[in-house]
Amino acid sequence: MTTYTQLDAWIDAHFDEQVAFLQALIRVPTDTPPGNNAPHAERAAELFGAMGLSADRYPVPPELVADAGLQSITNLIVCRQYGPGGKTIALNAHGDVVPPGEGWTHDPYGGEIEDGKIYGRAAAVSKCDFSTYAFAIRALEAVARPQHGQIDLLLTYDEEFGGEVGPAWLLAKGLTKPDLMIAAGFSYQVITAHNGCLQLEVTVHGQMAHAAIPQSGVDALQAAVKILGVLYAQNDHYRANICSQVEGITHPYLNVGLIQGGTNTNVIPGKVTFKLDRRMIPEEDAAQVEATLRELITQTVATLPGISVDIRRMLLAQAMKPLPGNLPLVDAIQKHGKAVFGEDIPALGTPLYTDVRLFVERGIPGVIYGAGPRTVLESHAKRADERLDLEDLRRATKVIARSLCDLMV
Repeated sequence: MTTYTQLDAWIDAHFDEQVAFLQALIRVPTDTPPGNNAPHAERAAELFGAMGLSADRYPVPPELVADAGLQSITNLIVCRQYGPGGKTIALNAHGDVVPPGEGWTHDPYGGEIEDGKIYGRAAAVSKCDFSTYAFAIRALEAVARPQHGQIDLLLTYDEEFGGEVGPAWLLAKGLTKPDLMIAAGFSYQVITAHNGCLQLEVTVHGQMAHAAIPQSGVDALQAAVKILGVLYAQNDHYRANICSQVEGITHPYLNVGLIQGGTNTNVIPGKVTFKLDRRMIPEEDAAQVEATLRELITQTVATLPGISVDIRRMLLAQAMKPLPGNLPLVDAIQKHGKAVFGEDIPALGTPLYTDVRLFVERGIPGVIYGAGPRTVLESHAKRADERLDLEDLRRATKVIARSLCDLMV
């Protein structure tokens, strides 16, 4: 047997244990919001410790957590040191997820298995890769333990809110200093670039009044509708006129995901707030994107007597652009992905935004690869009945184990 087939055999022999481990992770909720995620970190640390992978706990100060709009975060690092010299490779998966929402036919915290798939919130994004990376490390140490270098398994809890008290906090504290990194992703592509994201909260102020005498007030909702019309026209402009040159990424786009306002049915609304999400392609300048949106909104408001507006930035996540140093990661994953999956694994961009940008911004080459289907839509991520094909979990674990074997020389 080759080293690669020995790694595969170890993973096959321990796969039932790996699935049970993932089920245990799914069964501890990490809905964000509200973001009370320290209990999951404690449970994860216990599970890792039981496998012989000691996890160091790094609680984030409460004031920083509160500033991020969350309740509690403890990030984990499983540090595996093998000897002097060699590379330090970080593997980063996040445990925070959006709330389940409605429409589930399976318990979102059950980890139920049906027809070869495991169901639950974060089954595919990305508690699965807590499992992928942990069992790849275990296989590597059992079969071909490296003599040099270090692996840092980073388990963080702030991806949904931007990563500033997750990976960014660990990096700023110098708690991990990787040369290369791999972050949670799907099995059929290795992702080398992704979109950025700007989120703004726009509050439109008018003057509330009795509905029987509407002329005595200034309708903030009507004003918000006009502003939204301008923004949606801008979205049409993006689709028609701007296109990324990165394969896998199309054009910028804008969505409004939350609208709140008014006090009662018989009252002219005096205040309406909406939150918008602007996805930026890698070629765009984030500062210019934000300036353009602010100008569009303020110019529209200037045409509406009695209306004022406040604009607050909620999130600015830069796009991820490929660094030349990521080639060893891409080559290893593509080589072993083809061997394990029996098909080419392309290197692409994705319209999502992820924690990887936080590493790339600091000059650390990174890619996205892990357990999952071909598309986010297939995974039901952020929808009801999120699921993961267990064979994708098994095969992705083999690809990561094989790739680490190549990289840790």
